[in-house]
Amino acid sequence: MKIPYILKVSPLLFFFLPATTSADMSIVNTRHDLSATGPGEYKALTEERICVFCHTPHNATPFSPLWNKELKPMVYKLYESSTLSAVPGQPSGPSRLCLSCHDGTIALGEIVNPPAGAPTDGIHMTIDRLSSGRRTFLSTDISNDHPVSFNYYDALPNSEMADTVPFGMKTYGGGNIHCTTCHDPHDDSFGNFLIMSNNYSALCIACHNNKTGWGGSTHASATEVWDPPALEEELKSVAEYGCEACHTPHNAGGPKRLMRTLAEEGNCYPCHDGTVAEKDVKSEFNKISHHQVELTTIDVTGEFHDPAESVTFLQGHVECEDCHNSHAVNGIGAEAPLASGRQAGVSGKNTSGVAIAEVTNAYEVCFKCHGNSKNATPVILRWIDQNDTTLEFTTTNPSYHPVTAIGRNLDMPSLPSSYEPNLDVNSMIYCTDCHDSDQTSALGFNGPRGPHGSIYRPILRQRYEFNMEYQAESEAAYLLCYRCHDRNKLLDDLGNYSSFLHQKHVVDQRAPCAICHDPHGVQPLGDGDHSHLINFDRNLVGAYGANPTPIFNDLGTFRGSCALVCHTVQHDGSAQFTYQQ
Repeated sequence: MKIPYILKVSPLLFFFLPATTSADMSIVNTRHDLSATGPGEYKALTEERICVFCHTPHNATPFSPLWNKELKPMVYKLYESSTLSAVPGQPSGPSRLCLSCHDGTIALGEIVNPPAGAPTDGIHMTIDRLSSGRRTFLSTDISNDHPVSFNYYDALPNSEMADTVPFGMKTYGGGNIHCTTCHDPHDDSFGNFLIMSNNYSALCIACHNNKTGWGGSTHASATEVWDPPALEEELKSVAEYGCEACHTPHNAGGPKRLMRTLAEEGNCYPCHDGTVAEKDVKSEFNKISHHQVELTTIDVTGEFHDPAESVTFLQGHVECEDCHNSHAVNGIGAEAPLASGRQAGVSGKNTSGVAIAEVTNAYEVCFKCHGNSKNATPVILRWIDQNDTTLEFTTTNPSYHPVTAIGRNLDMPSLPSSYEPNLDVNSMIYCTDCHDSDQTSALGFNGPRGPHGSIYRPILRQRYEFNMEYQAESEAAYLLCYRCHDRNKLLDDLGNYSSFLHQKHVVDQRAPCAICHDPHGVQPLGDGDHSHLINFDRNLVGAYGANPTPIFNDLGTFRGSCALVCHTVQHDGSAQFTYQQ
């Protein structure tokens, strides 16, 4: 007598089935139907029975429910993550049964009763083991698969997880998670033998139900259709894919946190290359000056990004997720200095260098790395060389660009400019008003905003010549400065705006702005005054006489003198080198 080919709920099998089992469920015509009439690639040539490939009513192995395979001793490589508090054990219970086929070590037709390969009614039923080219082939390395064989409550307390195992999800022994918590091997109604539809990540967020910011995030609501790299996946919107736009529960390219690709930025590029998201961010990272996300990869290089890393002692790396929280990012706008929705839920450092879990101000994201001298490479070697932006923008400094607060110099005749008519001494700016794409939408181009990459070093929005001693002045050469500081006012020979200094040095003597001015800010750590962002380029400006440093003396409004050596000219601080309106 042949075994019935439809598995109904029975006392013997109830252990193996999720609580949501339907009385009408059937394994028939699913990929688990390995009979000759099954729809899958792996199936018997003529064997018509279905249940026999997993179960037998007699002489079964000592594994419930009436298991028809001999499980071989096996040691699996397990999932690990700094964000998982539970410790998965070697696969057991239902998970071990699933892996008896899906680890590829046992042929699908290698059963106990009848013995593998033995004829039944003159018919051979042997089926090969799963091949490594299939997504359903997990191998004995399950470190890149969702963890199993651990207790759900060992992963708590975790504010992002449901307090209890969600209703309808089958666990064993009081919350033990197994393959069959998410998969029903007898019912493929929802695809991939899932116990419920995972459209909009419904299954994922049943457990991961409180991911901060997800409900209002752009990724949770994006209607753009995504064409995933895996051809067997269907076309759906980004919102419908939800978590699986970046994560995959099996055979993840990036095992830690089950990312689709190993390189962190590779999970962002499939959408943010202009094909799905509106802006092409990927191309920005091919520009000569860019944040070098390609230099570090988790578990491949040193100093890689990890979500559990200490912001206080941040290692030398940069990844997309250092500036953007993909679970919380949204389109809410903001004005300086506040962080916009693009930086929602991102960690950072405040003006005191203290780590904060979620930034309020945009500059706090920048301070996370650039407030650490380890991560700062000086573009210009200056006499007062901080390499720590939290110090450079300190509001007790004699001068700083108005990023963390309104500037100290309330008499700024070069403001406003024709480019920025609304900018005045009471305005504040973002770091990204200077460090931005050369194709930024802020200038009317179609590129993304933000310091991803630029053709101008160091990731500058517009041209700013600083590495040539004799640079011919032009609007193009210093367009970054002239965007805010009106060129005509700075270079007006009539002296109405104390323009003599700029006319003489920038135009006549071809001295770049950067020789005298430090664009971030200056702490009073040396001799002389450091108002007006005065901090000389050490390579081009030397000390005069016995002075340890070049000196600028601020003598009041539009007045000052210099004692230094520049272009071989000895500035001795006398009346000849005193400037006034």
